[in-house]
Amino acid sequence: MKKSLFLLSTLFFVIDQIIKIVVSNLIKLNVSIEVIPSFFYLTNVHNDGAAFSSFSGNYLFLILITFLALGAIYYFFIKGKELSRIEILLISMLIGGILGNLCDRLIYHYVIDYLGFIIFNYEYPIFNFADTCIVLAVIGLVFFSIKEDL
Repeated sequence: MKKSLFLLSTLFFVIDQIIKIVVSNLIKLNVSIEVIPSFFYLTNVHNDGAAFSSFSGNYLFLILITFLALGAIYYFFIKGKELSRIEILLISMLIGGILGNLCDRLIYHYVIDYLGFIIFNYEYPIFNFADTCIVLAVIGLVFFSIKEDL
């Protein structure tokens, strides 16, 4: 189980970092490339905050929160638990995503974001693969937690 968690977390982390390297090398900072007109675009931006640029400029605080979150994930979800395959996948996505953004923060002091969407004329904040992994993992873990309680 722990080997699977490590391997899958590493896979999600590596995918995230590869995409960020490609985006950083192919798209100039703050430049957008429209992929699907009026819906999806790629933009290389640097976010020195958390989700929706909250806590912008609080580099050390965000790193501390990240380490606390990783500790909580281990304590509440992994330590002494027998996990199903879906739980292993979801927890690996969560850890890989967290580590991907942590790596950016430690190296650059910001996170590289690039995925932009316009839905119903609302331009959503730009995000990245790591953010996607984190959000999908949390939704999945909440869903399966509620499902088990029923």
